[in-house]
Amino acid sequence: MKVRWTEQAFTRLAGVEAYVAADSPTAAQRLIARLVRRASTLARTPNIGRRVPEFPGSDLRELIEGNYRIVYRVRPPRVEILTAFEGHRRFPHADVDTKTPQG
Repeated sequence: MKVRWTEQAFTRLAGVEAYVAADSPTAAQRLIARLVRRASTLARTPNIGRRVPEFPGSDLRELIEGNYRIVYRVRPPRVEILTAFEGHRRFPHADVDTKTPQG
């Protein structure tokens, strides 16, 4: 499967990078690389992540990488990364559409 980052997910990732880079640009680069690398594992094992507890019954899943949550949905032939954020923060509900697609 292909892993595809949505525009919103890229925006969140850029925000994480900017926040961490304020203290350490090197640490920010390493963190972003780690998050992208972790998400890329979904190409081989798309259902490895747990279901997102805030949305029981939805098709949303997440990977945990350190203190970060990578939220995604499997839509063959791809995996869509919907958002990524620091796990202690409130879940960005506006970043995900929990409606099941028709058809």
